[in-house]
Amino acid sequence: MQAWEKSLNQSVTSPEELAGLFRVDAAPLAGVVGRYPMRITPYYLGLIKEPGDAIWRQCVPDPAELADLSQSPDPLDEERLSPVPGLIHRYPDRVVWIASASCAVYCRFCMRKRGVGCAGMQVAPQKEALEYLAGHPEIRDVVLSGGDPLLLSDERLEDLLAGLRRIPHLEIVRIGTRVPVTLPERVTPKLAALLKRFHPLFVNTHFNHPDEITDRSARACALLADAGIPLGNQSVLLKGVNDDPQVMRRLMLKLLLLRVRPYYLHQMDLVKGTAHFRTPLAKGVEVLKALRGHTSGLAVPHYVIDLPGGKGKVEVAAECVRREGSRLVVTTYLGETLEYQDVC
Repeated sequence: MQAWEKSLNQSVTSPEELAGLFRVDAAPLAGVVGRYPMRITPYYLGLIKEPGDAIWRQCVPDPAELADLSQSPDPLDEERLSPVPGLIHRYPDRVVWIASASCAVYCRFCMRKRGVGCAGMQVAPQKEALEYLAGHPEIRDVVLSGGDPLLLSDERLEDLLAGLRRIPHLEIVRIGTRVPVTLPERVTPKLAALLKRFHPLFVNTHFNHPDEITDRSARACALLADAGIPLGNQSVLLKGVNDDPQVMRRLMLKLLLLRVRPYYLHQMDLVKGTAHFRTPLAKGVEVLKALRGHTSGLAVPHYVIDLPGGKGKVEVAAECVRREGSRLVVTTYLGETLEYQDVC
């Protein structure tokens, strides 16, 4: 067993364990964990300075998760857009491959919290997924997602990537991972060397707060960057975590020091169990205004909404047409005009 696997096995997974480490009542959390699992690695747990801080809110269950009854478990219609279970074909030339059903830390704001870490989470079967990809020459870009693909063993990951590289029309492979943030010991020299063999390959990671950038997470990013892997970051705008222009500015500037390019700032998806994290769009615009012109354009991500119904992403500043009360009228990349419900 590798060091990162041992660390993963030592994760906190129950409210009782958490209560033994912090002065909190385990009882209100038990029902939440029964529906949406908890896992916090020893490393990420060590970043918590006090209950309720930005790290705590991202990883510790909140009874508010069970009070959110109005939103959809699958607002992006991923299951409908899966020609093979676990393979999401939303855009014409690219697909998302759910390669893993688990994460090092179960983020409380997860867009797939309906399934990640839960029994029955659908991972794309490799044989069927590769057959589908080989049979659709219009697909040029595959995003490995999950769960977290880097929780696969090196051998399993190598087999999957080799299968993709045997399909001539697949030009780009992207990996979406949060392990540099939550389990940095998973990024080893061996893993970096393995990934280097499958260029062009891109890694998008997921830092949400400057306190997540440490010597250990920096080393993980450096191993990947030194292997020639372009690194991007996708943050989610989270109430009580990073919905502060100065916090976001510190995060973006620190990312550039790690050779990680800020890519997306996501408006919180309309996912059941996450409403307490949502902010108004005006807050995201405020954050962007604090970045643009006040720092390098390299530090300014695209602020995007992932539209319900699988309609794709729209950039808030570029795509908003007009506002009608709390409704925002937007235009998709296909030219469709849709309404999006903002937070009042």
